[in-house]
Amino acid sequence: MNIKNSEKTTALDLTHGPILKGILSFAVPLFIGQLLQQMYNLADAWVVGNFADNAAFAAVSSSGNVLWLITGFCSGLATGGGVIISKYFGARDAENVSKAVHTNVLMGLIASVLSTIVALILTPFLLSWMNIPDSVLPSSRLYFTIYFGGITTVIMYNIFMSIMRALGDSIRPLYYLAVSSVLNVVLDLILVAGFRTGVAGAALATVFSQGVAAVMCLIRMMKADDASHIDWRKLKYHAFMMKDVLRQGLPTAIQGSVISIGNMVIQANINSFGAYAMSGQGAYAKIEGFAFLPVTCMAMTLPTFVSQNLGAGNRKRARQGSYLGLLIGIATAEFIGVLVYFFAPSLLKLFISSEEALAYGMRNAAIQPLFFFVLSFSHVAAGVLRGYQKAVVPMFAMLICWCVIRILYVTVTLHFIPVYDVIAWAYPLTWTLTTIVFVVSLVKTFRQYRER
Repeated sequence: MNIKNSEKTTALDLTHGPILKGILSFAVPLFIGQLLQQMYNLADAWVVGNFADNAAFAAVSSSGNVLWLITGFCSGLATGGGVIISKYFGARDAENVSKAVHTNVLMGLIASVLSTIVALILTPFLLSWMNIPDSVLPSSRLYFTIYFGGITTVIMYNIFMSIMRALGDSIRPLYYLAVSSVLNVVLDLILVAGFRTGVAGAALATVFSQGVAAVMCLIRMMKADDASHIDWRKLKYHAFMMKDVLRQGLPTAIQGSVISIGNMVIQANINSFGAYAMSGQGAYAKIEGFAFLPVTCMAMTLPTFVSQNLGAGNRKRARQGSYLGLLIGIATAEFIGVLVYFFAPSLLKLFISSEEALAYGMRNAAIQPLFFFVLSFSHVAAGVLRGYQKAVVPMFAMLICWCVIRILYVTVTLHFIPVYDVIAWAYPLTWTLTTIVFVVSLVKTFRQYRER
């Protein structure tokens, strides 16, 4: 297979043409896809919040850190694999692109089996450790058991999406994500609002809808005659390729999981303030996830852009694209942060109506949105460094700042000042520390590649 001759219109070669046009052409479909995903996440929260009790909403809204402990690890592996695929794609090395694609699929299958077993075993211990209130515990246990029982669909969905995006295709993932999003909302309305199945219905809707998207991706890739083609006969272990994928993916995977553990410690402190604090913080988290989409997409775009250009030998173009992506991310994030700051009361009321829960949500909204520019820099800079195959740097920076320092700050400060605002301030403080580390790392990285 010749990569150049087999490229489809949905695949995007980021090694030529205007830089801004290339970045936006890739990022805009990602944004629309992530917007759809957030919309169905919001719909999930809205349906549970309005058609189930506060315990059910608290269980779903506080589940993110536990879910990301497992799915974040696998997503990190997929991200690392995507960097390797993009590198060989940019270098027009069709043989190694194929090996990298099949290695990622094999890795995803192995990770799916291991994740299901480990997650189901760990769930009771994690719930106990997180200090979940007794009123919420049964709902949390049921939600996690169903979600982790079907986690294979979530993992393989992310693996397939990562492969297509690494090859410059952000269009087809958008189609599949649209189908998954609509299906998830429909199932939420049927199961939760119609049959009043609560958290069980919400979990089943998520697992099933992502499973449908994963199957659609697989069918497309099996029929494809381009670089994303999957042939089960080629699903073999390639030691050198697996080593490359793991070298890039493991730091990101470890980073995601360990940060989740840190966030679970923070969540346990939030839980100690009661179910209303859990609901208020969960509602704010939904808003933040929605508001931060443009930056998330830029952070997802730059590893592909940088990797393709480094593979093609375009170091100057990779550096210029990195600068542009950082600037776009920072400006966009701060503009959205200001909007969230001023419109937070109305936004929070989309998910919660209790005055007690609203008060907790507003404590986050009064502090964190104005610091979105440093959070943006951290995420986008991490994406740039992964594109330069320096995934270890963001791993250590985020582990130290977002996990160790954040936990120490909250634990020690709450002991002397037992107020919720201590937790709300933990995030902008540690985002700022990480930004300082990334500024230094980026300067060194750009200098290193300029001198080669």
